[in-house]
Parts: sequence; structure tokens; C-alpha cells
Amino acid sequence: MIPAFAPEQPRSDAEKPLLLLVDDMPANLHVLAAALKADYRLKTATSGAAALDLVARADRPELILLDVMMPGMSGIEVLRHLRVDHATRDIPVIFVSADTSEQSQLDGLEGGADDYLTKPVVSAVLRARVKNLLARKRTERQLRLAAHVFDYSGEAILITDRDNQIIEVNPAFTRLTGYVIDEVRGKNPRMLSSGRTTREEYQAMWRVLIEKGVWQGEMWDRHKEGDIYPKLMTISTVKNVRGEIDYHIASFSDIREQKAAEERIRHIAHHDALTGLPNRLHLSIALEQALADAQRKGTEVAVIFIDMDRFKLINDTLGHHVGDLLLIEVAQRLTTCVRESDIVARLGGDEFVVAVTGIAEDLAAASVASKLLHALGEPYQITGHALHSSPSIGISLFPHDGRDPGTLMKNADAAMYHAKEQGRNNVQYFRAEMNAAASRRLELEHDLRGALTDNQFELHYQPKVCAKAGTICGVEALIRWRHPTRGLVSPLDFIPLAEETGLIEPIGAWVLDEACRQLAAWRAAGILNLSMAVNLSAHQLRSPDLINLVGLTLCRHTLREDDIELEITESVAMTNPERAIDQLHALRALGVRLAIDDFGTGYSSLAYLKNLPIQTLKLDRSFVRDIETDTNDAAICAATITLAHTLGLEVVAEGVETEAQRYFLATVHRCDTLQGYLFGKPEPASTLTPRLLPAFPTP
Repeated sequence: MIPAFAPEQPRSDAEKPLLLLVDDMPANLHVLAAALKADYRLKTATSGAAALDLVARADRPELILLDVMMPGMSGIEVLRHLRVDHATRDIPVIFVSADTSEQSQLDGLEGGADDYLTKPVVSAVLRARVKNLLARKRTERQLRLAAHVFDYSGEAILITDRDNQIIEVNPAFTRLTGYVIDEVRGKNPRMLSSGRTTREEYQAMWRVLIEKGVWQGEMWDRHKEGDIYPKLMTISTVKNVRGEIDYHIASFSDIREQKAAEERIRHIAHHDALTGLPNRLHLSIALEQALADAQRKGTEVAVIFIDMDRFKLINDTLGHHVGDLLLIEVAQRLTTCVRESDIVARLGGDEFVVAVTGIAEDLAAASVASKLLHALGEPYQITGHALHSSPSIGISLFPHDGRDPGTLMKNADAAMYHAKEQGRNNVQYFRAEMNAAASRRLELEHDLRGALTDNQFELHYQPKVCAKAGTICGVEALIRWRHPTRGLVSPLDFIPLAEETGLIEPIGAWVLDEACRQLAAWRAAGILNLSMAVNLSAHQLRSPDLINLVGLTLCRHTLREDDIELEITESVAMTNPERAIDQLHALRALGVRLAIDDFGTGYSSLAYLKNLPIQTLKLDRSFVRDIETDTNDAAICAATITLAHTLGLEVVAEGVETEAQRYFLATVHRCDTLQGYLFGKPEPASTLTPRLLPAFPTP
């Protein structure tokens, strides 16, 4: 297809092209930047080596302005390196040099530079050259893409002129029809006709094509060898500025296999490919019929929603293949627990639905649910693994809890989530109060989606105190949501919701940015040597963009990498320890300090713990709280501090509220850092700053 080029729209700062300016003289860089900063994002380098280092990073520039004469590595050498590297060889380069000699200009252009400007540079000329070069490169990329699409498309493409004479075909056309370009050039496409398409059908096609500029439909053609086959074809017209047709472009494909597979596709459309059970579409149709039948007979229908507990952990730990085999076994057990007249379906993931028909009373579904609970809770023998999973089951009843499939499914789903809240591996019926709770949750989710854009989040900072000196040495940033009508919403209410909905990543990015911004502000006010701790969620730790996000955020606020400490809870780190170790090593390579939060509350393996590139253990408040009265908690705290120090780690004790706890941790067992209400509750920067200023007097 011929690409259409629309006029450029204004771009946001993030969408502006990135340019790299390279010159060993800062004054020259300033001149270039002043001329270009309004329309482009800019990076600068004062040496060839620094330029190559920047180009090697993920955020590569779209164009490089490169000085020729630089100490160490000249611009010509930099260009040579760029052109031999597959990843950078297509980046356009403009030399900007005081060397006006013809030989230097020839060397640069013959070496692969796209343009050559001499100093002093005229700003207007520079902007025009950069703009034109970027536009030309974009056009070249689009033309190359169009050529690749034409040559490598799986569909046959045929182009005719205004008189409908063939002027070009692609390789797929030859494979499909048997004709090469020399056999069809200059001929009318009617040569391909099988004779099965009527004159009236052709006339109708041309009417639509003339009126709308595009037509799509099925036709029958004849192969060069005589075989007749059906094809699905799209024809488009290409018009010039005067509105006259210059070309017709037809793309088509052989649909013989599609025709033969229609019945199979219909089956697939209604069944789950993995388990063979009916899918969501089939369930909706079958449930509609079952409800209509129950309405006529005056019976009830139970919709049983099933979610397998701990399936994600099994899937992530042992792999998708094992997870798939487990789901197949679940499907088989489900079908053995119900009658043939009942409906068993898989919605997706680890969610299943059973519809029990012909029920005479409300509690009749209880026996089926009990049977399912027992059958699905038995151990699973999968590829040598003894796996344990259990179902969380929610039940809604027709007609009491809904009179249509959508309502019954929604209410059974709500009941299932209630079962999970009750500890999993149990059965819950839908109740009206649960529906109200679900509505409140939906409202909270809706409000949460707008909280970030409406600036409703704020950070509170809790001091961390050096146990030996008794002075504030850092703070932990803790997010708070100031809802316009609900007031302060507890993180316990909205953080799990943010994780479920995927909003935790943009919220986490905001927390990191805001914490770094505040730390930079404190530094500017003379509050030095203060570290900032920021919590990472499981979603953030899994994100491939995490390393780049942290690096760019620190750079944006001109902070050193070791100015912040990222905290990961023990349970998050141990959910997928191999992946966590890789991500943490990458963060550590960046220079960021790392801490394991809530240590002792999860299920850490010491074998993994010693491999984590962490510097700090945070002792959970649940152990600190009772160290004055519970000898077990006291022993755990003492042992953890000793273990951490043996591994070369610092220890932060959370939840310190009394002088006795402080004495036990700091004096008796030499804990490094203390945090808790004894030293201050989390509070906004506006109220914490006056406390910090005396502790960090301006030199």
C-alpha cells in the first residue's frame, strides 16, 4: 500500500526527537542547545568517548550533531565507530566544525555523515538542516517499510494504472496465481477470472469502488494451471491532488483453507483450546437457555464461580507447562463432579464456572459445592510434582441473586472474592451486603484511577535514627491518598487495589519521583547526608523499565545513586527469587542501595538471602513490639541482628515505640538504625523540615 503522509501535529516534550550534541567546547554546546532546545530533547557530550557511551544506551538519539576536531577521539573516528555498529549505523550525523577545508568536508561526507556545517553556525540554517534531515530520514524509513510490506506481505498485491492495466505485482501474487510480472504486465486483471463471478457482481464492485474508494469481498479466480480457488480481496483507489484516480491497489489471499476450516473455527470459538471445556461465549449462550428453561419450570439455577488458589505461584515457579497440565486436571475433576445436564466452562486463567440446573431449593447447590471443594482440593500429581491447590468458590442463585447471566456471573464472582477474603478454600453465597461492598470497591477503583492526575497523592516521611549517635540519618517515604470526600484513605485499602488494577506502576513511579524531588529540595536547603528510602511493589520489581526509570529519575533531580534506598518486602523478593535477584543486581550495578523490608514475616530461604545484593535488613515491627515481654520475639530480634551483621548487612528496626525497646536494640544488640513512633510518626515534608534543619546546620 502507498503510505499517506499527514501534517505533523504539535508534540509534547516526551515526544520531541532526541538529539545528541557533541563538542569539546561547552560554549559551542550552549550555542547549539540554544538554537534547538525549543523543538527537541537534547543530550550533550564533550568527548567522543562520552558520545559513544550515550549512544549505546537504550534512549538513543535520532540525530547527532558532531564536532570534527576534538582531543582524544575526533569526530571522524566517532562516526567510524557509529557506522560499523549495527545498532547505530543508521543514526543521521551532521558535522559541525570550524574546519572549512574541502578535504575535511569530503572526509566527513564520504565517511557517512549526512551533512556538514561550518562554524559559526547560523541558528536558522541549523534548525532548517536538522528539521529537513529528520524529515528525510523518516520518509526513507517509511518508504523502506512500504517496500518491505509489498515484497514480504503474505497477501498477493496487484497494482494497476488508471486504465486498470497491471503495472506491478509482488512475490505473493506469483505464489498464489502462478503468474510472474512479465506475464501480466499491461494486461487487465480480468485475465485471472474463473468465470464464476457474474457480470452484475463486477458492476456492483465498480460502483462501490468509484463511490467509496474501497471495496472488499470474495471472488473466484483461476490459477495459471487451471485450478479454481476462492479469494478474499480488497481493492483501493489512489487519487492525485485533483481527485483523479492514478492507481488501483488490490490485495487478496486464498481462502480455501479458511472455507474448509470454518466448522472447526466455530468449534474453537465456543471452546477453550487448553481444556476443551466450553468458553465464556458458549457459557453465556448455554446459561441463557438454562435460565429460560428454569423460568418455564419454576426451578432454580446455581452459578458457581471457581478460582484456584495459589495457581499463579505454581505457574510462576514451575512454569506455564506445569500450570497448563494442572488446569487440564482441574477441568477433568470438574466434569466428574456434575451431571451431563449441568454446564462446566473455563473463563480464562484459573477461573471456572459450573452452572447447576434444575435445583428445587437454595441449599441444593451446597452439596455440589462441597463435592467440588473436596475434589479440587486433593493433591495433583503433575510431572513428578505433588502440587497443592484449593478452590475459592462463590455461588449466586437464579432467580434470587439475578435474573440474567451477566448479573448472576457478577454476583457469583463477588461471592468468590468474599471466599478469598475469608481465607480461601471455602464456599460463600452471594448476599446483598456483599453487593454493596463490591459497589464501594468499584467506586474506590474509579476514584483511584483519577487520583494521580488530580494530584490527590502525597508523601509522608518517617525519620530513621542512627542508633549510636541518636541523630536522624534518613527518612522513609510513605504514600498517602487525600481523597476529596473520604479524607485520608489508608494505604491498606488502596495499595492492594492499585496492584490488582495495574495502577501501582504509575503510582510507584510518582512516589519515586516525588521522593527524589523532596530529597533534592532538602539538599538545596542545606539538609545534607540524609538518605531517602522508597518502597518497591511486586509489579515494579517485575517491570523491565524499572532500571531505566530509577536512573532517569535520579538524573532528573541531580542525585547520586546511593542517595536513595529501595525497599522490597521479603515476600515480594521470594515470590520469584531468580527474577528478583537479576533485577536487584541490575539496581545494585546502578549504585542504588537495597533493603529487605518486613524481614522475618515471609518465607525466605537463607540460600537465596545470601545471594541478594542487599545492604540492609529491616526487622519487622511485629517482632519489635513485644521484645520487652516475649522472650521468643527478643530472641528472634537478637538472632536476626547477629545474622545480618555476620553477612555484612546493616539492620533497621521498625516499630520502635519505647525507650526500653530502644535500649534493647541499640545498646544491648547494637542495631544500626531505629525507626518508629518514638522518633516520629510519618508526616508531610512541610512539618518535618523544621525538625530536620537544626539537625543539619548549614556549614
